[in-house]
Amino acid sequence: MLRASPRLAVMVFGALLLAIVISLGTGAAPAIGHFGTGLLTGTVWDPQAVRLGALTFLVGTIETTALAMVVVVPIGLGCALFLVGFVRPRLRSMLSTAIELMAGVPSVVYGLWGLQVGAPFVRTILEPALHAALGSTGIAGGPDLGIGLLLGSLVLSMMVLPTMVAVTRDVLAAVPDDRVEGALALGATRWQALTRVALPAARTGVLGAATLAMGRAIGETVAITMVIGNNPAFAHSLFAPADTMTSVIASEFTAATEPFHASALVFIGVLLMLVSVIVNAGARLLVRATLRGSLVRQRVAAS
Repeated sequence: MLRASPRLAVMVFGALLLAIVISLGTGAAPAIGHFGTGLLTGTVWDPQAVRLGALTFLVGTIETTALAMVVVVPIGLGCALFLVGFVRPRLRSMLSTAIELMAGVPSVVYGLWGLQVGAPFVRTILEPALHAALGSTGIAGGPDLGIGLLLGSLVLSMMVLPTMVAVTRDVLAAVPDDRVEGALALGATRWQALTRVALPAARTGVLGAATLAMGRAIGETVAITMVIGNNPAFAHSLFAPADTMTSVIASEFTAATEPFHASALVFIGVLLMLVSVIVNAGARLLVRATLRGSLVRQRVAAS
């Protein structure tokens, strides 16, 4: 009975996944049949005129996720290194608990914070500063609105940062102490021992932490819907309102009365699932390549 349980669990999970894929595919089929490839490559989203193209939402998802990860990876890595190497155990435990509690905060709370605190800060301080530094054209063009691509990316980065910090901290803490102590005995500073010994040894886990953070950023819905501006057009600057695949589904699905409109939103859900699968598959390939490279270097060093 116990031996059959894992196999049964895999079969149940596979059946549920297949049911989800079939139901989403069935729901998206009318829109795919009507619009064809234009449903993916189209840039106009006008349900009233039955002109539906999802490319702007795909690009918006990629933009917000990429900007969020640009913020999250260096800050999260630095925080994890600080916790592991420079904080006393008692304080480290307290800070780690606080970080884990931040990871459990509901996304709607982050959205409310973004509207009440983040938007005024971005509109009155951050966007004028970027205007002064980068000019009023290009990525810094447009009026200072507060809500938009920049605020959405910042809120996303705050949401996924605890995940990046917590996982990276655990990975770095798992590196054998004798490696770091050996580097310290040879004259390295603690920062050098962490960055040149512990971090290379834990790079596979760090990649996994970044992947987890990116996966949450891609799938986040409520907070990004509240702060990104919900504009179904390309954001030509950091200040412009935009839209993502999750936000358009959340904001329009309950009000979608036209059959093709609802079906197109289901198609966006399918597209979102495919993007998540591609990101996770790419991360697994990167982790395998990193592990393979580590094994090769170990064999060369041993020989």
